Amino acid sequence: MTSERFEVTRQIAATPSAIFDVLRSPQGHVRIDSSGMLQSAEGAPVGAVGDEFLVHMDREALGDLPMGRYDVTVIITRYERDAVLEWTISGTIQPPIRHLYGYRLEPNESGTAVTSYYDWSEIDDKYREAGIFPVIPEAGLRATLGILARTVE
Repeated sequence: MTSERFEVTRQIAATPSAIFDVLRSPQGHVRIDSSGMLQSAEGAPVGAVGDEFLVHMDREALGDLPMGRYDVTVIITRYERDAVLEWTISGTIQPPIRHLYGYRLEPNESGTAVTSYYDWSEIDDKYREAGIFPVIPEAGLRATLGILARTVE
């Protein structure tokens, strides 16, 4: 891992399919979010690279930037059914930041090893110089995996 990427793994006692159904759902993203920023979502479950959905956000949950409530569009950048889901966002801040979030699912005898990652290695220099990355701490990824486990087990 680079210093501009977090990756955490948790064993979850559920099938990749059950987990992936939560991850590909806009409402699933809201249900498992540990940051408190995701308030609600609109759109259908994603099924391919390029699919999008809208998420209503509240940055006050982090208390770091005075952005208040705003919307982002989640854009799927990798999609392998029951195996990989990755996305970036576009929203208030333009040009898009180009940070990536994702999940990898690996079935095993106990269920599924789920890896969550956050990668900000490709962000524009103007965002890098702002000193606000990572937006989500590694502990946030771990907490979200805990909520995911509670949701599907």
